[in-house]
Amino acid sequence: MRSKHSIFFLAVVILVMEMCQGCEQDQTRQGCRIQSGVCLCGIGCYSEYRYTTKEECRKALRGSRRDVCQRNPCHNGGACSQTSFEPGYRCRCEGTGYYGNRCQHACPSSNTALQDNETFPYECVVI
Repeated sequence: MRSKHSIFFLAVVILVMEMCQGCEQDQTRQGCRIQSGVCLCGIGCYSEYRYTTKEECRKALRGSRRDVCQRNPCHNGGACSQTSFEPGYRCRCEGTGYYGNRCQHACPSSNTALQDNETFPYECVVI
């Protein structure tokens, strides 16, 4: 039973973190993005909606720039989201026990001594 509560709590924490990572009002746009091989259009952060129109998105699907997240660039259970800046995706590592641009580094333990100018990765913070 405790395991179910822990999983539920972790899911709630991840959901809250996702919602808090929203964009500023002037950084929103209406546009489209490629997800699972199809164009999805809506309103969201500029960096998540790469294409201005559905036609632009469809042209990208026909071209070489397919959904980069289909290649599974994120390691260790990280979640991939398409972005408008290179390399075209962002890995979300929160809750995986890993951090880094591709979730490739194991989180240090909470009692690990940090070197000067070194910070504890926010992806590794457990609440």
